[in-house]
Amino acid sequence: MASPAAPPKTTKKHHARLNNPFPRAVPASAIRGGDAAPRLSFAPTSKLAHAHDLPVGTRFRLRWDPSLGGNLSLSRAASSPRAMWETVPGVAFLSAASAATVADECRGSFALRDGRARLVPCLQRVDKIRSFYRCDADAGAELLRAAAFVASGATRFPVLVIAGVVSAARAASSTSAPCGCCGRRRRRAPPVLSARYWIVLEEKSDTQVAFSVRIGEYQWTCAHGDAAKPPLAMATAATATRLHRPSLRLRLSAARVQRPISSKKTRLAPPSREEASAALLPEVERAEAPPPEEFNRVFLTYVSSRDERFFGFGEQFSRMEFKGKRVPVLVQEQGIGRGDQPITFAANLVSYRSGGNWSTTYAPSPFYMTSKMRSLYLEGYDYSIFDLTKPDRVQIQIYGNSVQGRILDGDSPVQLLTSYTESTGRPPVLPRWITSGAVVGMQGGTETVRRVWKQLQEYEVPVSAFWLQDWVGQRKTAIGSQLWWNWEVDDAHYNGWKDLVSDLRRSGIRTMTYCNPCLVPMDQKPSAKRHLFEEAKKLGILVKDEAGEPYMMPNTAFDVAMLDFTNPAARAWFKDEILRGMARDGVSGWMADFGEGLPLDARLHSGEDPVAVHNRYPELWARVNREFVDEYKSAAAAAADGLVFFVRSGFRESSRWAMLFWEGDQMVSWQAHDGIKSSVVGLLSGGLSGFPLNHSDAGGYCAVDLPPFLRYRRSEELLLRWMEVNAFTVLLRTHEGNRPGSNAQFYSTARALAHFARCAKMYVAWGFYRAELVAEAAAKGLPVARHLFLHYPEDERVLQLTYQQFMVGTEMMVVPVLDKGRSAVTAYFPVGGGAWRHVWTGDEYGVGVQGGFEVEVKAPVGYPAVFVRVGSHVGERFVSNLRDLKLL
Repeated sequence: MASPAAPPKTTKKHHARLNNPFPRAVPASAIRGGDAAPRLSFAPTSKLAHAHDLPVGTRFRLRWDPSLGGNLSLSRAASSPRAMWETVPGVAFLSAASAATVADECRGSFALRDGRARLVPCLQRVDKIRSFYRCDADAGAELLRAAAFVASGATRFPVLVIAGVVSAARAASSTSAPCGCCGRRRRRAPPVLSARYWIVLEEKSDTQVAFSVRIGEYQWTCAHGDAAKPPLAMATAATATRLHRPSLRLRLSAARVQRPISSKKTRLAPPSREEASAALLPEVERAEAPPPEEFNRVFLTYVSSRDERFFGFGEQFSRMEFKGKRVPVLVQEQGIGRGDQPITFAANLVSYRSGGNWSTTYAPSPFYMTSKMRSLYLEGYDYSIFDLTKPDRVQIQIYGNSVQGRILDGDSPVQLLTSYTESTGRPPVLPRWITSGAVVGMQGGTETVRRVWKQLQEYEVPVSAFWLQDWVGQRKTAIGSQLWWNWEVDDAHYNGWKDLVSDLRRSGIRTMTYCNPCLVPMDQKPSAKRHLFEEAKKLGILVKDEAGEPYMMPNTAFDVAMLDFTNPAARAWFKDEILRGMARDGVSGWMADFGEGLPLDARLHSGEDPVAVHNRYPELWARVNREFVDEYKSAAAAAADGLVFFVRSGFRESSRWAMLFWEGDQMVSWQAHDGIKSSVVGLLSGGLSGFPLNHSDAGGYCAVDLPPFLRYRRSEELLLRWMEVNAFTVLLRTHEGNRPGSNAQFYSTARALAHFARCAKMYVAWGFYRAELVAEAAAKGLPVARHLFLHYPEDERVLQLTYQQFMVGTEMMVVPVLDKGRSAVTAYFPVGGGAWRHVWTGDEYGVGVQGGFEVEVKAPVGYPAVFVRVGSHVGERFVSNLRDLKLL
């Protein structure tokens, strides 16, 4: 068996006093495609010299066209002018390379990048394109075996295999010297490493084609086109040093098994002299035998168009559309400021990359859909970068030596999103109690909660739950008050905890708490009843460092250890010892925080590559919580109304496990990249990426109060406007923030309390429709709050919208006030959108109008610009409910 892959060279930046305040947003790649992209070749005397179509399943076809250097296009089998996926003529659609992997890390912020390039792509050759039927699979067709394809009873034949060779040359400088492979002294290029590849296309459903790329059977070729005689140390690829991870056999089902070691030498047909000359690179400075090597980067390159717009990539906070950008897909902290100044400068200066940037996010996803109705996503968890900087193409760089993914077919964004979530997962229908009123975020202990509860009753605020994150007690640190990460109730802080929970429950109000997958030593808290860190350490269920000890990670003002959820014992322990105890005390839900900080050089129980598990860890974390919720519901009749948890970190399949998302820690500001505006962008981008149930902290979370130079404090106006936004999301939940004393709170003034009551009643007024939309999210993956692109993709003005407005389902439109001091907004009504009625004035817009148009509408505090579709039953009932609640 091949040895596990070595982790990247990781540099810790936790303790530097001063750091670069302007780090590069997306680290530069040592190997880039584009104008100098590798060439595509094929034998002009083979069957590939002629254009032909080949079936992929029964619904799709792949067309090969040898003109202009050769290209492929995938489309429906029925006559359709639109290609779902198409390669650039004459350009390699698959290439491979090798580079050192380097990572910088600091408190949940990561920069994974290329180090020195070792092998640079130079050529892709296509040898065969062939469709195979079940009889071929039963007969053990050689090409299917080579591609590691394993058929099942559910396989939709025919499957299609593309086979050939990819080559990459050593990165070196120019010289004239004896060739390290054949000994000839002449002007030459560096030696070339070639490997066979197999691409399998399989129809997975009526709307999806799965693709997989397997690379193997390596051999060096010298610059003169002669097959190299490799030194004994590199006689086979299997004995070569693994620079990123072991070569993997790839099944189309995405299951991976390690390639067994073999002493068999691989013989590849050498490239023609024309191909070798096309691959010439600057020559090496001195003669030397090529070292052991394998590919650890794979590139997919294919067609885009100049006017194509890209949406998706998970929960993004700065952009809705990504044409012209390089988009990294790496789970991490979103950062403090993310480009808004001066806070980003200050955060980066005192803690490496902690300011974040436009691309940093807790919940990315390797998925997109475009304005041309093209869509693709990657399976697996390798780090990847989607390069959309070239107007005519997309290039995906994968940090690995294999690729799996799916190409989606659909005529609208709704169809594409439905197809995507069908395979990646959808959330369950939420228990009705969680969306029956506002979730009140509080801290301070029993007496404080009871005092505020009384105020809420006086103002007739509909409340579904109290969310008490400090149930574990508070500790004083260098940055203020923080929680004790030892998941048990603090009896001193919450005296009479069970009585409080019971009293709230008798009034129809639930209690929610807080936990995360980390633990801290409790030697500084003498009142602790249990020391969960010590228990977990003794059981060996914590993530380990190179020495086999618990990996202690700096997090804000203290160090933490992380549970290793690749270990089944860790999953069972957390459910039995933590979650079950909370539920036994009457807790009905919790925030499942963090999950984005797994170190890239950790040692895991499963022995897996920590870089890949880093992106998967949020799914493992959500799964642990969801398994407990499902087990508890089935075991306890009293829990039939359901437990609820919500998460902030995520990846492609998180919605399969997470019940609900929240957007993490926005600044308490009006700014675009990390404030109220970014909360709307995150809500809508996540909705277009398969995270349909999402919300933010009303008022934001992160305050900075360092007078006189750096002051970010929540104003009352910001809090009121943020409540108005969240009144039209799946959950209206408040948060006191990291510095409650620096922030305006809903209980700070009579005006704030009255406004909170008004927003909570607005939220209740469309509860009937919210229940329908939550059910639709569970059935189809469609979000509650929606970017207009989902329903009006052909409207050019819609493609330019970011945070300005959003739809709730299909029947409501919200145009929030997101700027300080504003009391009016500009609403855009899309082409083909019909007529809309303003809920507060009854004015109608768009009657008899065909094209899109803008209207300025007054929106004083308490009266956000909300519209319902004219003639809609939903709109009529919503307005009626507003009237019954005395809001009209």
